[in-house]
Amino acid sequence: MLPAGSTERIAALVGKRGYLDRPEDLALYEYDGSQEKHRPDLVVFPRTTADVAAIVKIAGEFKLPVVGRGAGTGLSGGAIPREGGILIGFARMNRIVELDLENERAVVEPGVVNLDVTLAVERDGFFYAPDPSSQRACTIGGNVAENAGGPHTLAYGVTTNHVMGLELVLADGTVVETGGKEADLPGYDLTGLLTGSEGTMALVTKVTLRLMHKAEAVKTILVVYDSNEDAGRTVAEITARAITPVAVEMLDGVMLRMVEEATHAGYPMDASAVLLIELEGPSDVVEEQVGQIRAACLECGAREFRVAQSAAERDLLWKGRKNAFGAVGRVSPTYYVQDGVVPRTKIAPTLRFIGEVAERRGLTISNIFHAGDGNMHPIILFDARKPGELERARAAGEEILAYCVEAGGSITGEHGVGMEKNELMSKQFPAETLDMMGRLKRLFDPEGRLNPGKMLPTGRGCLEIRQGPLEAGGATY
Repeated sequence: MLPAGSTERIAALVGKRGYLDRPEDLALYEYDGSQEKHRPDLVVFPRTTADVAAIVKIAGEFKLPVVGRGAGTGLSGGAIPREGGILIGFARMNRIVELDLENERAVVEPGVVNLDVTLAVERDGFFYAPDPSSQRACTIGGNVAENAGGPHTLAYGVTTNHVMGLELVLADGTVVETGGKEADLPGYDLTGLLTGSEGTMALVTKVTLRLMHKAEAVKTILVVYDSNEDAGRTVAEITARAITPVAVEMLDGVMLRMVEEATHAGYPMDASAVLLIELEGPSDVVEEQVGQIRAACLECGAREFRVAQSAAERDLLWKGRKNAFGAVGRVSPTYYVQDGVVPRTKIAPTLRFIGEVAERRGLTISNIFHAGDGNMHPIILFDARKPGELERARAAGEEILAYCVEAGGSITGEHGVGMEKNELMSKQFPAETLDMMGRLKRLFDPEGRLNPGKMLPTGRGCLEIRQGPLEAGGATY
């Protein structure tokens, strides 16, 4: 429950249609795409940066937690208000402020949907490269918070590679700017630091993005396998031949059958795995690379190599990939998505390990992932209505992530740490590094009110533990 007078202060600022406080409305904001839930005490919809700054100042006066939220498509609990307080929804800050095509830049508010950036510039031959599978719904602000990726970031990089500047509201309500349209500005790279900080250090209110020119030629290829491991070996073989496609996606047999039944994308129902490979560039270079990739795939045991013959066929293949998570919902009432990363050379043994975990835990685990950069997305199917299944799914997920770290990888590639993986950060980093991160967090957020309980380990499993202010000489997070 909020302190007396706080809601009235917010209402006076944003008007009666600018906030929600009824329980039935707040229930819509207690979850994201993860398995966690926690209800905010108040949801506020600012329209301007000045609104955000004023809300943060009011929250500061009443010592309230503040959590930013985009479209709620995140998969690590990053937008869940773990300690209640004020949730700032950026849905109404959804303007494309400027398109500067001559300098290949766009300036947008955080509530702009990812795909809408590309739709705004594609007629002029441009696009915005980071393309999460949720790009039709997810917003740029959420992408910046989680440093989101997507299928085509193998060649183009993740969100941080395309964010040139930020406008931010700090924990005390101060508005600052970092970076800008210019490349390689002097000074500390605060834009890079804050991209991927998951709303724990500042709230993003404007973003300057890098735009890119569309390629001359695009080829999309579907490669079919009778073995998961053969598909995994192919990724390493393509890399060994010094070819970098813009995308290399893998779906195992369990996943591709769910996808095909839902989307009719043309995936073979009897296959053990498929690779979806995309090449872009000058026409002659792309044609040469198609031949080289064909040779690599056949050498690794591919049974079929199919090049899309039209834009419609290409779009259908990608429709299957982009709508995969929705397809899973037709088969399982609930599922748990993981996000570990391994070196490309470790994809095949990682798939084998995931299969062993599934058998040992008595679970069905399907795989769909960005094979080109080793970003694994095992999807653990379970029924939360059955006692103990959620706990088994979580245990399986933690086991897989621990393996990824031991294999030389990471606990996350694009979904963020949030409240799902923060206790696993100690497997990724030594105590000294985590202590340094905690001190940096406190520099931006001395009272620990911005998205508390996220990213850094709390040291306990309780969901209510607070990452409080850093005590003198202490190392609490």
